[in-house]
Amino acid sequence: MSPYLGIVILLVIAAGFVALTIVTSILVGPGRYNRAKYDSYECGIEPTPQPVGGGRFPVKYYITAMLFIVFDIEIVFLYPWAVTFDQMGTFALVEMVLFIATVFVAYFYVLRRAQRAPHVGGRDHFHSSAPFRHTYR
Repeated sequence: MSPYLGIVILLVIAAGFVALTIVTSILVGPGRYNRAKYDSYECGIEPTPQPVGGGRFPVKYYITAMLFIVFDIEIVFLYPWAVTFDQMGTFALVEMVLFIATVFVAYFYVLRRAQRAPHVGGRDHFHSSAPFRHTYR
């Protein structure tokens, strides 16, 4: 008996559940056409036409996404380190302090860059304390 037999059986059961759920929703669900159901949804606002290529986003959004990825990857490396910390000793502690310091250097760089960035329309979109409040002038 193969050691992978359990994994294969689990994958077959998962695929069967997915197929059964999709088929059941198609058979049981209402089949009425509704124009509003197939329209794009933008938080209750009528959809606006998008420019060719999807338009431009400020770089701050990409910086925030990259910062999230950096800290996410840091957690991926931090977990195995924490599990085997007793076996590695002082060397592991020094290496992890250097690793975390390097990550925080990147974090503080992004913070400083965001503080120096010009604010669009008088609002700070990167560090907004109340993201849903709008200022009307």
